[in-house]
Amino acid sequence: MASGIIYILINEAMPGYVKIGKTEGPLERRMRGLDTTGVPLPFECFYAAKVDDVDFVEKQLHQTFDFLRIRGNREFFKVDPANVAAALKLRAQEDMTPKSDVVEGPDDQRALDEARRVGGKYNMAMADIPVGTILEFVKAQSLTCTVSGKHDVEYEGQSMSLSKAALVAIQTLGYEWTSISGPEYWMYEGESLSHRRMRMETED
Repeated sequence: MASGIIYILINEAMPGYVKIGKTEGPLERRMRGLDTTGVPLPFECFYAAKVDDVDFVEKQLHQTFDFLRIRGNREFFKVDPANVAAALKLRAQEDMTPKSDVVEGPDDQRALDEARRVGGKYNMAMADIPVGTILEFVKAQSLTCTVSGKHDVEYEGQSMSLSKAALVAIQTLGYEWTSISGPEYWMYEGESLSHRRMRMETED
């Protein structure tokens, strides 16, 4: 029974998909190893945790979300990363999520920041989220913002975009990220806003 790290990765070039994997070595080294020429953008670690039995926990997570697996021989799932993180936290010993983006250099960071910005403004009305709704931050549900308009929220007494509010919140928690995709990190009714939008578009 070996201890190790279970990671949940997302990628701006693959919206809606989550990679659930493991490593017994440094997480940053594993993430850099996944950033190959076949992947347009670096992976982002949504959540990672040290666990006692890394093989068992990874297998359990894969079985739990198997009905959402993209291909039988791949570790990619079409699932809300917040749901996977909630399951992993039940076995987590220590949060191992990197406090900064894992990139090779300035060009990679610029590409990642630009991809996060390109997503466009999130339309609350199209996702059936009314003004006045309280949204919870995925990484600390004690941090909340209030929907104040079609594209904006109120956070810490100021009106701002979802992504700006998420960036302020993540930096409050000690992360050194310079950009973030807000809809991935704010939740409504236990579901990330990005997943909610994709689910509703599919249902239509």
